[in-house]
Amino acid sequence: MSTCSNGATPRREFLQTAGRLTAASALAGVAVPHVHAAEDNTIRVALIGCGGRGTGAAANALSTKSGPIKLVAMADVFDARLKASHKALSKQFAAKIDIAEDRKFIGFDGYRKAMDCLKPGDVALLATPPAFRWVHFGYAIEKGLNVFMEKPVTVDGPTTRKLMKLGEASVQKNLKVSVGLMSRHSKARQALLQQIKDGAAGEFILMRTYRMHGPIASFASGPKPAGIGELFYQIQRFHSFLWASGGCFSDFNIHSIDECCWMKGAWPVQAQATGGRHYRGDLIDQNFDSYSVEYTFADGTKLFMIGRCISGCANEFNNYLHGSKGLVTVTGSGQTPAKCRIYHGHNADSAKLAWNYADREPNPYQVEWDVLIDAIRHDKPHNEVQRGAEASLVTSMGRMAAHTGRIVTYDEILHHDHEFAPMVDRLTMTSPAPLLAGKDGKYPVPQPGIVTNREYA
Repeated sequence: MSTCSNGATPRREFLQTAGRLTAASALAGVAVPHVHAAEDNTIRVALIGCGGRGTGAAANALSTKSGPIKLVAMADVFDARLKASHKALSKQFAAKIDIAEDRKFIGFDGYRKAMDCLKPGDVALLATPPAFRWVHFGYAIEKGLNVFMEKPVTVDGPTTRKLMKLGEASVQKNLKVSVGLMSRHSKARQALLQQIKDGAAGEFILMRTYRMHGPIASFASGPKPAGIGELFYQIQRFHSFLWASGGCFSDFNIHSIDECCWMKGAWPVQAQATGGRHYRGDLIDQNFDSYSVEYTFADGTKLFMIGRCISGCANEFNNYLHGSKGLVTVTGSGQTPAKCRIYHGHNADSAKLAWNYADREPNPYQVEWDVLIDAIRHDKPHNEVQRGAEASLVTSMGRMAAHTGRIVTYDEILHHDHEFAPMVDRLTMTSPAPLLAGKDGKYPVPQPGIVTNREYA
């Protein structure tokens, strides 16, 4: 038992296999306090996954103003990453960091030990690679913890089904859960959505989104260097491996796809796509360098998504909607500020500007945390699991269409049996990686038209 055991009765092992998902529903009727039971009303946070995104999310949590909040535990599989995160956060939030050395946990079971430092009503901040999301979320539900989880929240059909089931249990337990699709909390985008609902853009004709730039993050990876195990190399370079992250497609494009579907008010029912690898040399990651996806909605409306990670090419990071009354820009040159505008006609001509969000936009990364903590303190309904899972699934649908060369439907990807890492809940510090390199040191890559029933053989 960890040093943070709070004297509760022994907890059973939770969600060790897909067949035990019903355990989540069994927990659903248990009441959970919506604020921390401690007399000082302090909300305590445990950070699970101490990379850049997790550290940034922890900073947002500690920047909320609605009442006392402290970071009390941290967990990661990389000691250096945890130490760097702790140092950075301590420098900025010294008075809100309460982490003794015995509340810094290294290992695949660290998430349990960190959450054991909390009490019902506190917050588990889940920012590991997405493959681990359902595992960590299941334990948070068992502990009665509110949750912030980074996007994407799933990487394939089976993990989506697991997370949706867990989401139902979290709703029934009245847990407050945020998903890191922070654009939904953008005041500019919310105002734009109201304009669209009021008919300012007319009927949707089509939508298009672009994310084109050079290689970033761990998009591309070379052969594994000496001194690090295969499992840890894949976790360290998680954007390179489909089991860990859904690849660059899911991690990079989910925001744009989710924004467009939000404005449309629907999820697409199918996708067809192309994609390819270029100038790869000795790189061993599983990613395509370029993707082009046509999403189709039930009413026939199209969303075209263009993604590219190649140096020396034209760059663009924008979302556009074309309505019968003109052009809508949802995102302009990145996630924030949003630069939401509506134009007469279909060119972004400033002389034909019909509407724009003129106010200063609060940082949506901070707003999503303000909303979550306020919901916890005042027992307001707040659970984003279902739409987070759906956004992740729809993103995977486009990726699978590109990787197989087939038209893929929403129902097909949701009910598909290819789980990339079915043993992820059983990984230890000495486990083999879920994906093993061939004799040439390279990993299987998608082969559209050849391997068509799954994304890689």
